[in-house]
Amino acid sequence: MRLLPRLVVSLLAACPAVRSLPTIAQEAALAEPAVARRVAPEALVIDTAIDRSVEIPPAATHHMGREIAQTMHYTGAPWLVRESRQREEDCRMLLEALAIRKGQKVCDLGCGNGFYTLEIARLVGPTGVVYAVDIQPEMLRMLAERAAAEGLTHVRPILGTVVNPRLPDRQVDLVICVDVYHEFSHPGPMLDRIRESLAPAGRLVLAEFRGEDAAVPIKPLHKMTKAQVRAELEPAGFRLEREFDRLPWQHLLFFGTGPGDAP
Repeated sequence: MRLLPRLVVSLLAACPAVRSLPTIAQEAALAEPAVARRVAPEALVIDTAIDRSVEIPPAATHHMGREIAQTMHYTGAPWLVRESRQREEDCRMLLEALAIRKGQKVCDLGCGNGFYTLEIARLVGPTGVVYAVDIQPEMLRMLAERAAAEGLTHVRPILGTVVNPRLPDRQVDLVICVDVYHEFSHPGPMLDRIRESLAPAGRLVLAEFRGEDAAVPIKPLHKMTKAQVRAELEPAGFRLEREFDRLPWQHLLFFGTGPGDAP
């Protein structure tokens, strides 16, 4: 999610074919005859109103004993929408596990070029909102063009910073971070702002490659164990509510902020 001094894109070999998850509407559209050449829609407006007066401290190299990974550079965006991703990660199952409802406000934090954002936008429908947050404007431009092309005008691209995702306070029903949290250069401030953005029953969901499983073909720096995740989020005011363990390579951990006993 962050702007980086160097490129980290070699988690897996990228595939030449790139596409997002196919939808029924897209498949049906392929069967329709072309009636007229359509004018390309304008991309969505990206919210870039960052407060430049806020001083950002230097990035840490480690957090609570864990080395912080560098984030994928925007030039590696094709890897995010590689054709093999569904087969490798079972993205459809991940989306189903989120149990997103129509009309919800959802944040795809570290959205990249919108692989999950567009699917989430279809799930919340036009009465919902998807806050698509990234700190690389190049990623957001790709996302905005794709969302506009599919008529998903309830997606709101937001340029965040490494300490602030710039979300509205106490309004977001779900913040989802897919393979992103381990790359936060400033985990403390980011978790504080995420917590402040959540609605009273809101949830933070982390998908992270399983650090306990050596068979997961991802560099160890880009993996986390459940114990690591809990050790970092619980002191920040989050409580583990649910675990989903059926994905091929990733943990899916659901955190709330209310009182209660952790499992």
